Amino acid sequence: MLGSDKKKERRDAEDALLTKTVSRLQASPKWRRRAAAGVMAGLGACALAACGDHVAEGKDCPEAQRAHTLSGFCVPRYVSLKRGEVYGRKGPGKDYPALWIYHVKGLPVQVVAETTDWRRICDPDGGAIWVHRSMVDGKRTIMAMEAAPAPLLKQAKSGAAVAGYLNPRALADLEKCQGAWCKVTVGGVSGWLRANQVWGLGKDAQCK
Repeated sequence: MLGSDKKKERRDAEDALLTKTVSRLQASPKWRRRAAAGVMAGLGACALAACGDHVAEGKDCPEAQRAHTLSGFCVPRYVSLKRGEVYGRKGPGKDYPALWIYHVKGLPVQVVAETTDWRRICDPDGGAIWVHRSMVDGKRTIMAMEAAPAPLLKQAKSGAAVAGYLNPRALADLEKCQGAWCKVTVGGVSGWLRANQVWGLGKDAQCK
């Protein structure tokens, strides 16, 4: 029986590789390492700012809203992928086929629906899929979405000194937000950037 399950998982994986292209979200472990080291030494708009000072799952969810959800957290909400291989399924259960596989541990995703054991997530490229609840982590991360490296400033204000740059599509840990600015950390470097420069902060559901 165990061997049969493993064969099914392999078939699911093969199907996933055919239905989700590498260039979109099947980032390799090599890409993830680039993201973790995605800061370059530095010399010299309207924001979303939804996170406040709360950067863990459920911390910014009013108690009255938590009482009406299966998980006790708000929907939608942001989490991150817990592992470097996460199967995204067509529906909330292992009986549903895997449509693609995420290979980016720490990828920010938004929970847009849930069952007791499964979460429907939205990813930075707008893909919506179901994953098991054990595959997501309450730790908040963001992804840089601009075409050029985003400056990480030493203070939360325009014109502040630059501590480094966050490369396009790089991931960073979310530390806190103040108004239109958010502080992130990556590769041992911390700095401030505008909330509308990254994915992982908007209040509204990013996909259905």
